[in-house]
Amino acid sequence: MGVSAQQDEDFMLLALQQAKLAAELGEVPVGAVVVYENSIIARAHNQQITTQNPTAHAEVLVLEQAAQVVENYRLPGCTLYVTLEPCLMCVGAMVHARIERLVYGAADPKTGMAGTVDNLFEQPYHNHRISYDGGIMAEKCGQLLQDFFKARRLAKKSIRSE
Repeated sequence: MGVSAQQDEDFMLLALQQAKLAAELGEVPVGAVVVYENSIIARAHNQQITTQNPTAHAEVLVLEQAAQVVENYRLPGCTLYVTLEPCLMCVGAMVHARIERLVYGAADPKTGMAGTVDNLFEQPYHNHRISYDGGIMAEKCGQLLQDFFKARRLAKKSIRSE
C-alpha cells in the first residue's frame, strides 16, 4: 500500500476535525475518515446522542458513507482512520466491510478491541484480515477526549452545587 507516516498523520488530522465536530454537538469526540487511493471518500463523527442511535459510532457511519460512494458494501483497498481505538461493534463492521487497513489514534482502556482490552484482529475465526496501526497522533486524540470529559464532569459538578 505504501502509505507514509506523514500521510497517516495528515489523514488523522482530518479525523480529528470530525471529532471536534462531534464535541461541538455534545457527542463523545470521535471522528473517522475512509481513504481510497489517497483520497478521502467519507467522513463522519459520533452521533449516538444526536440520532438516538446506539450504533451511530463514527466508524459505522463512515463505513456506511464509503459504501454508498463506491456502491458496494465491501471496501477493499480502503483505510479507515479513527481517533479512538475501535470497540467490538466497530471492529465487526470493519471485518464485514473488508477494509484493508485501520489506523487509530488513542488507545481505549475500557473497550478497545485492537490490542488494549482484547485484539479481535488477531482472532483466527475471522474470514478477513485487516492490517492495523495504533497510536497515530495518540496524544492529540487522547487530549481531545480528556478535555471533553473533564468539561462534562465540571458541568455536572456545577449543576449539583447550585
